[in-house]
Amino acid sequence: MSREEGSEWQSAPSYGAVWALAWPIILANSSVPLLGMVDTAVVGHLPQTHFIGAVAVGAMVFSWLYWGFGFLRMGTGGLTAQAVGARDADEIRAVLGRALLLSAAFGALLIAVQVPAIDLALHLVGASAEVAASAREYFLIRIWSAPAALAAYCLLGWFIGMQNTRITLLVQLFMNGLNIVLDLVFVWVFEWGVAGVAWATLIAEVAAAVLALGLAARAMARLGGRWRWDGIVHRARMRRMLLINSDIFVRTLMLVFVFSYFTTLGARLGDLTLAANAVLMHLLSLQAFGLDGFAHAAEALVGKAIGARDRNGLRRAVVVSFQMALTVAGLYAVFTLLFGGTVVGLITNQADVRAYAADYLIWLAVSPVVAVWAFQLDGIFIGATQTRDLRNGAILSVAVFLSLVWWLPDMLGNHGLWLALTVWLGARGAALAVFYPRIARAVAA
Repeated sequence: MSREEGSEWQSAPSYGAVWALAWPIILANSSVPLLGMVDTAVVGHLPQTHFIGAVAVGAMVFSWLYWGFGFLRMGTGGLTAQAVGARDADEIRAVLGRALLLSAAFGALLIAVQVPAIDLALHLVGASAEVAASAREYFLIRIWSAPAALAAYCLLGWFIGMQNTRITLLVQLFMNGLNIVLDLVFVWVFEWGVAGVAWATLIAEVAAAVLALGLAARAMARLGGRWRWDGIVHRARMRRMLLINSDIFVRTLMLVFVFSYFTTLGARLGDLTLAANAVLMHLLSLQAFGLDGFAHAAEALVGKAIGARDRNGLRRAVVVSFQMALTVAGLYAVFTLLFGGTVVGLITNQADVRAYAADYLIWLAVSPVVAVWAFQLDGIFIGATQTRDLRNGAILSVAVFLSLVWWLPDMLGNHGLWLALTVWLGARGAALAVFYPRIARAVAA
């Protein structure tokens, strides 16, 4: 790719550039809860009450599976951004080719182990016989879209690395919109029940992957370069991608463990604590939508600077994205202090849960200011593909969390549990901050 062909990617990171990358991710993330609400609503109007639980359990199992494969998006995004910075059109194509090969392999593996996987999941959940039977039906239909869903992860990561997050928004809105329409048709018109919800999701996921592939093909036609099979299966580069993905996978497992253990410990403190914490977690998720957008922006801009070996560009990308993320984190904190109780009231109308949750809103006001460091540094390290440090930082922070939940809940109850979670968020950021100088040295080398 010539200097002229790649000139649109060579501007220095600015506040406008960060915002242009962040806002589509924020909107795309915000559309996800709407889909879950519609899934619940369409079966919630059916006479069989166990359908609601079946869809919830089935969707939860896929959340577990697909969250674990999130490395396909993150690893692809970082490597693509670096190839963009290096102006290597052939490698930009090859990164996507490698990622799609991996997604096809992992998708085929999920289909192959579908029966033992759902049997194990239902055993762990411990649902009633009726819920388990319908959840199993949902899973065994939707699992056939796994290769497409994982391919979409790779494609969305590729577009983020290409600094075209508007495509990720377009694909996400298309998928969720189609899913909602098919939900209504299959469940309310065709009366397919839980199977209708599963078929709607399957078709939407496949259609979204096809759309993303078509948009990627169009982008590559403008990009130039050519497909080279030897470049796609290049042993050293494929090995590097596998190592990056395995590091991110371990990091993701650490996050899943902490949130799962947090829920378990909350349940031990009583049903009221469990319910209130579940409501508060929705608020935490809303905060994550905004912070995640700026983390993705940092990932794309840092990766580009690394690929171009542009130390000043790296510094600018880090500073600008951090400043904007910190501003949004502060706004989230103020919003939570002023309106957190109102949001809790929108989530639940149970007076005892609302009153109990109100006592812990202070932790939700503190959390964005603490968590923003971990979010941003996650994006920076993924863009720099310094995933070994990312993995090690996650492991160290979990050790901190475990040392705190060993005694804090006994002393302070649920406040102790939230304190441990907040310190864990801070420890994630602190660990990565210690490792950060390695990124700057790598660019200077």
